[in-house]
Amino acid sequence: MDIIKTIVTVLLVIASLLLVLSILLHKGKGGGVSDMFGGGMSTAMRSSGVAERNLNRITVAIAVTWGVCVILYGLIVKFA
Repeated sequence: MDIIKTIVTVLLVIASLLLVLSILLHKGKGGGVSDMFGGGMSTAMRSSGVAERNLNRITVAIAVTWGVCVILYGLIVKFA
């Protein structure tokens, strides 16, 4: 059971880091924290609609993976 707990913990850490990075890659909608750090000035760096949709899909997949890892970790801690 310790091996499974270690694997789930490692997956949770990786998913957490990837989730933070994928959220930070999204373009700002204006007036938020992204504009405070210069996000509103770089209009040439904007991603296309296809890239943004793919980034949305990747972010949702990572978020689902993160949620599954949290639930598995909770079940392992409770029943082990």
